[in-house]
Amino acid sequence: MSEKIRILLVDDHVLFRSGVKALLQRHDEFEVLDEAGDGLEGIKRARSLKPDVILLDLNMPGIGGLQAVKVIAEEIPETRVLMLTVSEDAQDLLEALRAGAAGYLLKNIEMDALLDAIRRAAQGDSVVSPQMTAKLIQGVREQPRGAPAVVDREKFSPRERDILACLAQGDSNKEIARALDLAESTVKIHVQNIFKKLNMSSRVQVALYAVEHGYGPEK
Repeated sequence: MSEKIRILLVDDHVLFRSGVKALLQRHDEFEVLDEAGDGLEGIKRARSLKPDVILLDLNMPGIGGLQAVKVIAEEIPETRVLMLTVSEDAQDLLEALRAGAAGYLLKNIEMDALLDAIRRAAQGDSVVSPQMTAKLIQGVREQPRGAPAVVDREKFSPRERDILACLAQGDSNKEIARALDLAESTVKIHVQNIFKKLNMSSRVQVALYAVEHGYGPEK
């Protein structure tokens, strides 16, 4: 990406924001547009600045991260929201991703991993802290299942169903291409078609859908 990745920081802890900002400013590829100390101010700044990526805390006074990400994902879908939080609760994780977050990162994340997550989010990928991935899948599987998704399956071609199974495991396009012996460009087209059919914009949202509707590996 030739242009800088434009970032908005939303966190009620001033020292934490300052530390993340200082880290990002050491790298020319990132530009910190602004900061906000709560969800309401974060929404206002997001509306006016339309950043590429927002680093958003979960628990803040007033409007918290979950409420904020719902508004931002609906109003500014092109902006990628990464939750950056101390919460390791599976329910918080699920709710954030269902609300439209592009990723869920813990605040104890390594510096290089955070930078990589921001890059990946800006490129359209979804990212979840490795220690939360197992909780994500387990949390989804423990949710009460609705009626069998037989009708839903008719939405998808056999190849799209294969790809949904891979997405349920968190596979990248490259990994899916390797597993299904397809060109990566072909996988990308199929993934885009799945997004359109589900009216979703996040790989994590699609992965959740796939697990909930029985496309993922068995328990």
